[in-house]
Amino acid sequence: MPAMTVLTKVYNNNQLKLVDKNLKSTLKGLKVETKIHGVNSRGWVQIAISGEDEAVALRYIADEIGLCPTHLERLEKFSNVKGRIIGQSKSELYVDIGVFSPNIVDAAISLRHLQAQLVDGRKVAPKKLVELFGFCQNLPLIVKILGIDREKSRIDGMLSERQLNQYRNWKKSLLDRLIVLGSSSYGVRLALKMAKCDRDVLGIEPLGLLEHAVLCKLGTDAAGLIPRIGKSLRDATFSIFSPRQIIDFLDGEVTL
Repeated sequence: MPAMTVLTKVYNNNQLKLVDKNLKSTLKGLKVETKIHGVNSRGWVQIAISGEDEAVALRYIADEIGLCPTHLERLEKFSNVKGRIIGQSKSELYVDIGVFSPNIVDAAISLRHLQAQLVDGRKVAPKKLVELFGFCQNLPLIVKILGIDREKSRIDGMLSERQLNQYRNWKKSLLDRLIVLGSSSYGVRLALKMAKCDRDVLGIEPLGLLEHAVLCKLGTDAAGLIPRIGKSLRDATFSIFSPRQIIDFLDGEVTL
């Protein structure tokens, strides 16, 4: 039963039980045995599967959840890879796409690409892009691989078309979204109900097993929900995607 690394991160060891439950539910009806091995140094979950329907289960997990490439050699140029934001500099955004052999290598998205893809090529400062699009650590992103330099252990990428379509649709909706990272969908729903905010939202969109976008009703300010539900989600982190702020910024004078 060899272990594999799936494209799911946990924020604490208690959440491994949730991953195990979700995995068993996903593979219900198949003759397989699943086992959670733990997490690697970056928080990616490692699992093992064996049994009569092992091949079917592996294909389903690869398609529905995704598997970490793990090795730099397994990456292909122009492929789309799911990952999580791990950090940023003044000139690049770094995305952990699950490459950690022979060493950890993150995908780097240049500021130039972000400006071209998100703000019509305007010379918007990195800090402003983070604010406008809710970029924060562990936010799921789909990256298109542009270049792989194996000698320098370097991966260059840009946002995939699928990722850009998500942002276009979010912007077009004119509805705020509160990004919640580090909680199950049940935990988010319970927090909204306890804070009596459930009437202010239209639904919860999954970005990952433990990452969600709370879709606010027209007129509801996503930022205003944070102090109301934050008491129940102390281990979660939050960011905001506000179409109105993006539109107002792009329509106004751009000041660096």
